[in-house]
Amino acid sequence: MLTIPRGPQRIVCLTEEATEWLYLLGEEARIVGISGYTVRPRRAREEKPKVSAFLSAKIDKILDLKPDCVFGFSDLQADIAAELVRKGVQVTIFNQRSVDEIFAMLYQVAAMVGRAEDGLRLLEGMRSRLLAIEAVGRALPRRPRVFFEEWDEPHISGIRWVSQLVGIAGGDDVFPELAVQAMGKDRIIADGAEIVRRNPDIIVGSWCGKKFRAGKVAARPGWDAVNAVRDAQLFEIKSADILQPGPAALTDGVAQLHRIVLAWSEVHG
Repeated sequence: MLTIPRGPQRIVCLTEEATEWLYLLGEEARIVGISGYTVRPRRAREEKPKVSAFLSAKIDKILDLKPDCVFGFSDLQADIAAELVRKGVQVTIFNQRSVDEIFAMLYQVAAMVGRAEDGLRLLEGMRSRLLAIEAVGRALPRRPRVFFEEWDEPHISGIRWVSQLVGIAGGDDVFPELAVQAMGKDRIIADGAEIVRRNPDIIVGSWCGKKFRAGKVAARPGWDAVNAVRDAQLFEIKSADILQPGPAALTDGVAQLHRIVLAWSEVHG
């Protein structure tokens, strides 16, 4: 008898955001392989085989899992995608770089697994919380200038969705012109003196793959004149919470940014 498949049944997720989203949708049974960098949700690491890093993947192991769909993120995974496609695997690579694009990607995944209505309900909840946070941010008497450091050597400022979330949280990104650049190499700040000149009130570090060291930042030559250093306003947000272009950034990531901004405003507002 002919049947109509209700979306892919054996999914490999090359990045964390698709994994977290499928778990939130209650569709984790469809996942047969995940990225080794996955930390959200924590139980995924215990339940699912790890088949990829970010720039590399165990192609043979993926093929052994017989996926009917592979989800990935960004042009940086194009080579992995191409190799899998040549092996006959269906691959969907998303390239979301803004808050709107994150919402669109999450809705598409929900629709692909037959959970469009449930996905939309969850997304509307996220959107409502973002609007509530944004309303509080707009009402602040003074908005802090925020430098979000995605990497330390060289300095790389925050990607577009992070810059937007800083704005929603009540702050102003000090490098908004760089946020529109999709690639990290195009957001490099070659001269740290320019960061000092822009004098952020808050510095948030999220060094993907290593721990943010506030003491190291404060000890940079000339940085003692920066408001954020002078007032000890240096914070870390884990990369899994803010640099994952999926549920994490729209929930925990922005919530942490908002708490930092509100605490600053209580003193300096």
